Amino acid sequence: MKAWAAELAQSRRPLPLLSFPSGQLTGADVYEITHDAAKQTEGILAAAQRMPAAAAVCMMDLSVEAEAFGCKIIASEHEVPTVTDILVSDEDEANALEIPPVGAGRTALYVKAAADAKAQIQDRPVLAGIIGPFSLAGRLMDVTEALMACIADPDFITAVLDKVTPFLISYAQAYKDAGIDGIVMAEPLAGLLSPAQEEEFSAPYVKAIIDAVQDDSFIVIYHNCGPNIAHMTDSLYANGAAAYHFGDAVELVSMLEKMPADKPVCGNVSPVAQFLNGTPDSMRKAVLDLRRACESYPNFVLSSGCDIPPAAKWENIDAFFAAAKEQI
Repeated sequence: MKAWAAELAQSRRPLPLLSFPSGQLTGADVYEITHDAAKQTEGILAAAQRMPAAAAVCMMDLSVEAEAFGCKIIASEHEVPTVTDILVSDEDEANALEIPPVGAGRTALYVKAAADAKAQIQDRPVLAGIIGPFSLAGRLMDVTEALMACIADPDFITAVLDKVTPFLISYAQAYKDAGIDGIVMAEPLAGLLSPAQEEEFSAPYVKAIIDAVQDDSFIVIYHNCGPNIAHMTDSLYANGAAAYHFGDAVELVSMLEKMPADKPVCGNVSPVAQFLNGTPDSMRKAVLDLRRACESYPNFVLSSGCDIPPAAKWENIDAFFAAAKEQI
């Protein structure tokens, strides 16, 4: 897998974070995909069959880990589940928080769906999705509280991070043990921190997860779509991920200029403006404009800027892949 990552940019195969629109191909709604392993697997397979992507990306449901800890979620037919309450409100509650086993909540369902898809997909890697440590902490203690705690109550946020990180290591290891080829770790909340705060409250925990599971057969792709990431590139590179994926809140050329050329940098066509609300013509223009801006960088990999919404139009998705193959 490290060799695959090293050759990813040269392959010129796009790697969009596309999972939930697969329900349109199978007739399953979002609730079914997020609560039924067989329907989730069916969607992963249908998307892989439809798209000539560099890898098959499993569902990026960032409520799963918080639910495993005990958070309540709202789930519906059309929207990806979201966390609705806080689980810990102070350091004492964080210290008392029990680390759940992998299998709690819907975690076993997601591992099974990915493993069943991997057993049937032979022409490309299969990548699962997990949330990053600071982003998970924000779901357990409230996003605003997590951001404020970095300044006002660092012991509180550190206590939460000390609980979520071992769980995320175990969760990533479960995917690895199931034969999955790697994970995309989404750490978007850290992109709202200052660079110094990211180095203290996200980077070491991200690195601990990567160091625990990444090897020649299993890689971690680090994703961040926060607006401050352009100021964090040295720290991000130091976490040791095999590849990096950035959202459309930043100019990808600036990230390619700052990130070392030995790791793929993926991005960053807008999931909302183009995949969801665009047209085939606007998508073609967006892809070609991004390619013209970035293709002189040998580590550029065309992708979406973030996870693509469930209601994204397949005509736009098809236009994305068509434009990826055009000569420019």
